[in-house]
Amino acid sequence: MAYQGGEAANYYSPPHGGGGGPQYPPPNNSYEMQQPQNGYYNRPPPPPPPPPAGGGGYSNVPMNDGGYHNGYGAPPPPPPPTGPDGKMGPPPSYDEVFAVQKPKWNDLWAGVLFLATCAGFVAVSAISIQGYAATRNINSGGLNGQRNRFGLTTHTIWLFGWVLITAIVLSYGYMWVARKFTKQFIWITGILNVVLGFATALYMLSRKYYSGGIVFLIFAIFQLICFISWRSRIPFSVLMLQTAIDVAKNFGHVYLVSAIGGLLATLFAAWFSVTLVSVYVKYQPDPNNPACRQGAGGCSSGKVIGLIAFITFAAYWISEWLKNTIHTTIAGVYGSWYFNSRNFPTGVTRGALKRCLTYSFGSISLGSLVVAIINFLRQLASVARAQASSDGDILGMILWCIVGCLIGLLDWAVQFLNRYAFAHIALYGKAYVPAAKDTWKMIKDRGIDALVNECLIGPVLGMGAMFVGYATALMAYCYMVFTNPSYNSGGGFTPVVVAFAFLIGLQICNVFTTPLSSGIDTIFVASAWDPEVMIRDHPDLYHRMVAVYPEVQQAIHA
Repeated sequence: MAYQGGEAANYYSPPHGGGGGPQYPPPNNSYEMQQPQNGYYNRPPPPPPPPPAGGGGYSNVPMNDGGYHNGYGAPPPPPPPTGPDGKMGPPPSYDEVFAVQKPKWNDLWAGVLFLATCAGFVAVSAISIQGYAATRNINSGGLNGQRNRFGLTTHTIWLFGWVLITAIVLSYGYMWVARKFTKQFIWITGILNVVLGFATALYMLSRKYYSGGIVFLIFAIFQLICFISWRSRIPFSVLMLQTAIDVAKNFGHVYLVSAIGGLLATLFAAWFSVTLVSVYVKYQPDPNNPACRQGAGGCSSGKVIGLIAFITFAAYWISEWLKNTIHTTIAGVYGSWYFNSRNFPTGVTRGALKRCLTYSFGSISLGSLVVAIINFLRQLASVARAQASSDGDILGMILWCIVGCLIGLLDWAVQFLNRYAFAHIALYGKAYVPAAKDTWKMIKDRGIDALVNECLIGPVLGMGAMFVGYATALMAYCYMVFTNPSYNSGGGFTPVVVAFAFLIGLQICNVFTTPLSSGIDTIFVASAWDPEVMIRDHPDLYHRMVAVYPEVQQAIHA
């Protein structure tokens, strides 16, 4: 399939007259794409090299053409089927192109543990909501006329409702901007994110909410420095983003998956918000809390802390699983486009999703568990930092801020590896740990890590999610300040509400934008699996990549 121009083509096209910067000729060893005749190709693409005899490990054995065997745990997919006359046959199915390796079912223990955690979340939610419903009369009414002065109330549910509306509107808008203004998308993201970050920090500091203001100020300064240093890498990133968008418009159901995933993330966030409030209502110890005498269990601070910790961890894991399931499904679409653009398989989206929910369910659950644990630890560090700030412990606040930054770096490293490991899982159904090892070694040995580092789409989409998180956190803070509910007269619940509002906005936007980053990640990984496919089947994309980043030839030809 020839690459489709779009915004990126205009971005790199020089003005008439020969100006506009250096022009790079096509590489000498580029391939001329075969043109179809009567709807068929007379010559099918050459078959891929066989896997190494030793099994699934990486092999660095040279081939006759100077390349390497693709022994990174799985060979590339077979060429499209041809009929007896040599013409292209009917499109294969997704499962025929990307056969699952044996054993087909991997990491089952992680899948069982994930389902058990989901069941636990449902049980805690049901018991807590029952206690909230039984005492609804003291949790409703006017903001300052409510008899509940000891914990979160219906007021907080309404607040989280506005947070959800804000998050889903901004996330949809952000995806629309990415599709319509691809050339300007990275600049828009960086500028809005930095401006809103500073605005949120300065407003909180002006209200003497120092713990939150200092944290947001540090984030804003860090993102400003990063964005300034990234400017030279914007052209290559725009090209890759436009490629992902062009493929999404013409193949599979990428935007449908994004919309459904965003809706599911929003519904789960609403459920989590109601559960969070209900836990406080049901188990907050206070002589005036009638919920302590309703349903199962009594009230204690230990129960509140333990249950909040559990549902927060479960929410992280469930939202990460949803995001990674979407990522793995979309990776199947882009992998099919990369390897089989001449004879695109049938039922790709459905086949990839089916594999995610069956054979690869445990592997996706395991990868999501690792990220959930890291995010949960970072949330604990954030709570400890806020507590140290409220106690006036400056040294403790600085210490926990450093711990949070270190955990954030660990989270980035694991997320980075997961993105490419899940692309491997999507196409070949391998277990999580072997897929992660093989993919990482392949990326390093092929030199694709240079392309990954040059492309800003992952960090930019992360900044976009931070922007939505800033907006929801700022809205929640303003709502708490100006409505001044009776249960928050001392401001003790402000950090909790703001932190969870930020988390909800961040995760919802991450789910919405996952398909774009998934497409680019899969293209990079597929280029490492079989570089010749890039040159043979997608020559226009390859030439444009060379034009904006000449070093790509070293990676593609490694």
